[in-house]
Amino acid sequence: MSSIADNIRSVTRRIQKATQQAGRKPDSVRLLAVSKTRPPEDIRAAAQIGQTAFGENYLQEALDKIEALKDLPDLEWHFIGPIQSNKTRQIAESFLWVHSVDRLKIARRLSEQRPDELGPLNICLQVNVNDEERKSGCSLTELPELATAVSELPNLTLRGLMAIPDPNQSEADLKQSFQKLAHALAQLKQSLPGAIQLDTLSMGMSSDLEPAIEEGATWVRVGSALFGARPAK
Repeated sequence: MSSIADNIRSVTRRIQKATQQAGRKPDSVRLLAVSKTRPPEDIRAAAQIGQTAFGENYLQEALDKIEALKDLPDLEWHFIGPIQSNKTRQIAESFLWVHSVDRLKIARRLSEQRPDELGPLNICLQVNVNDEERKSGCSLTELPELATAVSELPNLTLRGLMAIPDPNQSEADLKQSFQKLAHALAQLKQSLPGAIQLDTLSMGMSSDLEPAIEEGATWVRVGSALFGARPAK
């Protein structure tokens, strides 16, 4: 049975190979280790070989891990799950990045509740690129208006876009989904003020990180390839 360290090295090689094949800079893609449902010991094992960025979906579980691992000050916590209005304060107080903002109400609350001493919260807008009925995310049509409004909020920095394309698509359709997100980011860069740091595409997971990187991903969110299959509920 391979260790977490071995798995991280293997995924890192995949990222490096895909980045090279896409003709991109070696450091242009970062690995976000999706640690939801994993114990603090797994995160600690990953941190021991240099992994610093971890993505969490469930707030209370994440807060417990942040407390358990507070002796590791270099860890970078990303919230990547659906956001309820009554959870925004703790998210704003505890995370460096939020990848899953899909409506202005949530963005406003995060901005209002972000402690000044922590600096702006890095935000990605989640886009429902395949218009799936049961999936979170704004539509591509709604995106320009939402991005403009979020970019004006004082305690947030709009960094880019996130998507979770339909995994049941063909390889060609999946690639097109990634292209849609990349094209949407390119359009926002042209329409929003130049000072906005629109430099992030959070897309690609364990099974599809290579095509995501080919289309411009800067964060790939990888869980099972690092930690193994998630425990059954």
